[in-house]
Amino acid sequence: MFVVLTVAVLAMLASGKYLDRTTRTHGPMKLVGDIKGVEAPDFSLLTLDGQKVKLSDYRGKAVLLNFWATWCPPCKVEMPWFVDLQKQYGKDGLIILGVAMDDSEPATIAKFAQDLGVNYTVLIGTDKVSDDYGDVQYLPTTFFIGRNGAVVDKLTGLLDRKDIEDDVKKALSTDSGAPLRPAPVQQNQAQVQPKPVPPDPPDTRVPR
Repeated sequence: MFVVLTVAVLAMLASGKYLDRTTRTHGPMKLVGDIKGVEAPDFSLLTLDGQKVKLSDYRGKAVLLNFWATWCPPCKVEMPWFVDLQKQYGKDGLIILGVAMDDSEPATIAKFAQDLGVNYTVLIGTDKVSDDYGDVQYLPTTFFIGRNGAVVDKLTGLLDRKDIEDDVKKALSTDSGAPLRPAPVQQNQAQVQPKPVPPDPPDTRVPR
């Protein structure tokens, strides 16, 4: 029990806040609150070799969208699992996209991914895609997107491989024509301008 508790605590610490992002200006944040059944925001990101990839290119497929970084120990634990899942479920329509959220050069990220035998597409993350996905502040964070483009589930931190595989199966079992819910948009507090308070109406009472 002590060993299990220790591992769990270390995993939580390792998957803590990945970057102090208070120094940048946030855009509107999507995927806030109850996001299941909500359409996953489309994006256009670059691969490590400079090719452009859009999420909408994979409509009709099940997508595992994993936000990670080269310096994130729990991410390194998960990545071989993703390699196996891509091998096992790729024929069934699974697409895994790994979004690198660190400041390393593409060549450094590519070397890291190659050393781990990554067999899925790795993309260079941006502040915008982070905001679009609810301001991703903890790594790893993984979204499971169904064939209809809707979010099936979201996992944060290092969890059990079975939890990940179960969500992959849920995403694969979705109907490509299932209806979507529109994504809510939450303005960052710095962007919300207070409404002006109208002045009090003049006192029209007749003095007695």
